[in-house]
Amino acid sequence: MTALFRRPRSVVVLRVAVVVATLALVVKSLAFAHAVVYPKASTTGAFERYALRVPNERKVPTTRVEIQFPPDVRVSSFEDVPGWELQVTRDTAQRIIGAVWTGALPPERFVEFPFVAANPKAPAEIHWPVIQTYADGERAEWTGPAGSKRPASSTTIAAAAATTGGSSQWMAPVALALAVVSLGLSLRPRKA
Repeated sequence: MTALFRRPRSVVVLRVAVVVATLALVVKSLAFAHAVVYPKASTTGAFERYALRVPNERKVPTTRVEIQFPPDVRVSSFEDVPGWELQVTRDTAQRIIGAVWTGALPPERFVEFPFVAANPKAPAEIHWPVIQTYADGERAEWTGPAGSKRPASSTTIAAAAATTGGSSQWMAPVALALAVVSLGLSLRPRKA
């Protein structure tokens, strides 16, 4: 019998609890870190549905969110967001270069602003500068470099990977399912 199955159940439960608590803290800190554009990775030349997620970490409502679109990304449309008014910014050639949403986002809430854009045709790291304004006039400028106090969100644009029979699409879910089943088996009561 392996060492894993000889460990007392309380040790296994304690380890699982520590892992779950750590993951919960990491996910919470990432979810409310700053204004982020999702997905964080996409493919060259694709028409992608992006979403700008903005949390409100202050005690007053967020009333304005402004984004500048990267020059090599072509934004074509926006999804309506209830309670928010959209103003599109264009250059002299009528190309969409930014957007401003006005509304009211209460404290401890977040909002997503979806839009569709054509990605650059060449691999790139694109940045999404965002300015968040609060009801008291304070501004949070999410425009800095990676690693700064207020970094701009970024998306990696890469060439589409070649797939081998589509196996990469089902391998991760199967691995996760096997891990959950294994955990369940290790936590079940043993019969004498």
